[in-house]
Amino acid sequence: MSKPTIIQVFKSVFAAFMGVQSEANRKRDFEQGSLKTYLIAGVVFTVIFIGAIVALVSIVLG
Repeated sequence: MSKPTIIQVFKSVFAAFMGVQSEANRKRDFEQGSLKTYLIAGVVFTVIFIGAIVALVSIVLG
């Protein structure tokens, strides 16, 4: 099997972030994925999530 593509990494991180990661994808990630790639993707998603929350609160509080 080959390494996951960057799109598969982001899909996998997003699914895990939302709590709906499938067992097959989780196994693929741990067996073939690079820790560095998943850490970078996780940090990117975390920053985007926090930015979205801050923007939403700023809009609501006006």
